[in-house]
Amino acid sequence: MAAHMSATIDPGIDEHLASRRAVFEKRLEALLPPAGNERELVVLAMREGALAPGKRLRPLLLMLATEGLGGPFQAALDLGCAVEMVHAASLVLDDMPCMDNAQLRRGRATVHLAFGEDVAILTAVALLSRAFGVVAAIDSVSAEVRNQLVASLATAIGNQGLVQGQFEDLRQGKAPRNADEIAVTNSLKTGALFAAVLDMACLISSARGEVCHLLNQFADELGQAFQLYDDLRDRDPASGKDQGKDQGKSTLVSLCGEAKVCERLQRHLAQAEACLSRAIAPDDTLARFVQAMFAKALKR
Repeated sequence: MAAHMSATIDPGIDEHLASRRAVFEKRLEALLPPAGNERELVVLAMREGALAPGKRLRPLLLMLATEGLGGPFQAALDLGCAVEMVHAASLVLDDMPCMDNAQLRRGRATVHLAFGEDVAILTAVALLSRAFGVVAAIDSVSAEVRNQLVASLATAIGNQGLVQGQFEDLRQGKAPRNADEIAVTNSLKTGALFAAVLDMACLISSARGEVCHLLNQFADELGQAFQLYDDLRDRDPASGKDQGKDQGKSTLVSLCGEAKVCERLQRHLAQAEACLSRAIAPDDTLARFVQAMFAKALKR
């Protein structure tokens, strides 16, 4: 994939993604609790955290992977909404003063600043609860598959995924670490939810075991690449987040330098492309979407 990055991204992807994104945004808003009055702060904060303008990478990956596998669109759409709720909850918690102490998220004040720390904690819990409710209500798949979907999402969130990744980042992030140790944390922080996204696409599409294995590898490589991309943008004012939050932390950028990290990012993307091309047709929309995701990073 890295070799293709210098090429012009197919403009057709923009129109396709725009249509998918529009459907997604409408469905996400409908699945969140409706805004009542200004006293319902948790509901307002849920909607602020989840509906604030974002890249929607995870739900789009899930939807496009399901399309590539020939799976059901509506199930993928609702799962994408659930994943976005989980992602939004994780950002609310990550931004808290006892965590990353961030002031800005997606170009707006963080939820704890806008609504208070107490409301932010309750908002994260409410978003996680709603996410699992959405998954449990999907009736276009069997009860057995629904159980597997719930288990996949729970694993991604818990101490084998996001929770453990954030813990390691908080407690070990400022201590000296080698590249392998940093990569493990990155896999938990970022790769776990990407892995759940591809796993859920496989489950609802009844994909073969070999395809599931390849897409799991694809998710891991993509997660590593995305975390490196995020680290490279630590001082980018266009990121919509606080700048310089990685200062003093043991990231691969601080350990190896930007040039080496760009090379490493390209290697991860090349491995991701190899896995994806074996699992799904190499010229499908998902491959072009991933190319577009990283085009800016590889122009550095």
